[in-house]
Formats: sequence, C-alpha cells, structure tokens
Amino acid sequence: MVWNTLLLSLRAIRRNLLRSFLTILGIVIGVAAVVTMVTLGNGATRSVSDQIAAMGTNQLMLVPGQRFGPGSEGAPSFKTADIEAIRAQITSAQGVAPVVNKTVTAVYQARNWSTVVMGTNNDYFQTGNWTLAAGRTFSETEERAGKAVCVIGETVRDKLFGRQSPVGSEIRIKGFACEVIGLLMSKGQAAMGQDQDDSVVMPLRTVQRRLTGSQDVGRVMVSVKQGASIDAVKAQLAKLLRERRKISESEEDDFRVMDTRQLAETLTSTTRILTMLLGAVAAVSLLVGGIGIMNIMLVSVTERTREIGIRLAIGALEREVLLQFLIEAVMLSALGGLLGIALATAASMGLAGLMGVPYLFDSGINLLSFLFSAAIGVIFGYFPARRAAGLNPIDALRYE
Repeated sequence: MVWNTLLLSLRAIRRNLLRSFLTILGIVIGVAAVVTMVTLGNGATRSVSDQIAAMGTNQLMLVPGQRFGPGSEGAPSFKTADIEAIRAQITSAQGVAPVVNKTVTAVYQARNWSTVVMGTNNDYFQTGNWTLAAGRTFSETEERAGKAVCVIGETVRDKLFGRQSPVGSEIRIKGFACEVIGLLMSKGQAAMGQDQDDSVVMPLRTVQRRLTGSQDVGRVMVSVKQGASIDAVKAQLAKLLRERRKISESEEDDFRVMDTRQLAETLTSTTRILTMLLGAVAAVSLLVGGIGIMNIMLVSVTERTREIGIRLAIGALEREVLLQFLIEAVMLSALGGLLGIALATAASMGLAGLMGVPYLFDSGINLLSFLFSAAIGVIFGYFPARRAAGLNPIDALRYE
C-alpha cells in the first residue's frame, strides 16, 4: 500500500513540475540560508581560533582599564618603569614587550601609505610569534639610543616598495628618515579583523621621543616560560601592578591582564552567538515555505476532488487518502531540503573562499535541516490531507 501511495504521489508531483518547483522554492531557500549561515559561522569561529592559537598558549596581554580599546575608561597608561619592574620581579616572564601605537603616513620616493607605527623592543617579535623574512631586528645600541630604524610588515612593503627588497632603504615618517633593517613574514588578518602586516615596528624610545612625546605605554605583552603556571604569573602581575599604581584593597583594578585562552573564548563565543542568530533568522523562511506547501496542497485537493471521490467510492479508506496527500507534501518538502543542502554546499564553498575562512562540512546541521524540512511537510501537509480524506464520496463525484 505504501509503495502504491508513493507512486501516486510522484505521479501527482510530475504532473505539475513547474508548480511543484515553485512550491518547494521557499523550502530550498530556507534550508540553503540556514546551512550556509551556520557553515560560514563555523568557519569563522575556526579561523578566529586558529589565529589566536598562532599567538601561542603562553601569552599574556596587559591593558589599562577594564576593557580593551581606545580610551580604556580613563585609566592611566603604563610607564616605562613598569616594564622594567615586570622584567625584574616576574621571574617566570620570558619576554616583556611594551607597545605604543601611532598612526602615521610613511613615504618612500613618490609613494605614501597610512599605517601604524609600533614602538616596542626585540621581545615583541618573540611574544608575538613573528618571523623575519629578511634583514634583522634591533640591536641593543639601537634600542637604548632610540635610533631611527624599523622593521616593516608585508603590506607596507607592498604599498611602498612593490616587489623590491626594502632592507637598507629609508622611509620618511613625520619628518624624519627611518632605515628599514628588516621585513616580517606575512601573517594576514588578525582575529579582530585588522591587517597584522600593515605596521612599522620601531624601538620604543624612538617612538616615544619622536612621535608621542611621552613615556606612556599603551599595552604590554608578556610571554611565560614553558612549564610555568600562567594563572600564577597573572596573579603576580596583578599584585605588582596594584602596588605600582597605588590601588588600595577596597578599589578595583584599573587594568586588565588577559591571556590568549580568555581572548579565544570571548571571540569564539561571540561568533557562535552571531551564527545562531543568523541561523534563526534564516529559519523563518522555512516556515514561509511550509505555508506555501499547505496553500498548494489545498489547491491540489480542490482540483482533484473527483479523483478523491472515485478512490473513496471504489473502496479506498480515509487513512489511505490521508497518507497519499501527506506523503506528497513530505516528498515536496524533503526534495526542497535536498536541493537546499546542495545549493548551500556550493554557496558555502564559494563564500568561504571569498571571506578567507575554512570550509567546514557540518553533517549535523545538514541532517537537522533535512529532517526539519521533512517535518515542515508533515505539519503543513496534514490539514490539506485531512481535508481530502474527509470528503464525502457522493459530493466529491458531483464536484465540477
């Protein structure tokens, strides 16, 4: 009986192919949207995790205030003396890199490019997992004297020098010449979206004297020695900074000590929430597709009233008629689900390449979307099927 019902349902669908396709279009779009959004969201989450993992699992970042960003809630910046105190008193710290940022325009011959100058020391390259593509880092003399030397990122090299080697050349920054002594290997986009290669790295004293005019330090990067407890080092840093910043026991910290684990958890949880929201919005179109199926099935019942009357008159049971129309609705919605998954796979692979995130096939969301689309057929197909099964055979045979 079920096999015959399936054949009858397929025959009815093939009879009006264009109408059947337009009927399932809402399901196709809904499933494709849900699967694509979730797949791209998963890829973005993986990309963020990979980028943070590249920073290392033993990295700490100190920032003024209780949030990361401009202003830092009016909290005072760190000082150069704080860096020396951390280096001297935190024995588990392998590298301590102060960082001062300043947006400037770099000029080389007829080319210019707006970039970020970072004032720091040689520990920055170790704490940030940077590798040199050419040249060298700062010497102790250059750091102490605040010499006008710099190491540039790949983006700056491309904008100012094209494909030629920049090492040994001079660029102009804020009216002074700076010798390029090194080129960093490309890292690409960071977890927060900024271009990590768009930077010029100079000795800290050079930037403080020539660009900022103060001893303020915007943030501090600390790498922890292998085998040392990161939590213990965080506690030591917090205690030291509270003492140096004269914060009483009753006052809250006016700084924040973050590690890469916290940063990874924060960013990945944010991308997951956004993925869920986008998926939920896209799922609304599935309900719209279900309403379209119910509407067409009601029209189909009306068109096939005499057919239903004949089946009932020659002995077909109500449940057989109900099953026929219910299976027809489920087949339409399931077919829409399959087409939607195929469309989503193609769209996800293409968009993942454009967005620069990995394509991750998620069997769970694909299976869930297909089952949900089939369930839509059951839910929205039941009422038309029930209406068809409840027709009076005599009235149905008289129907014109």
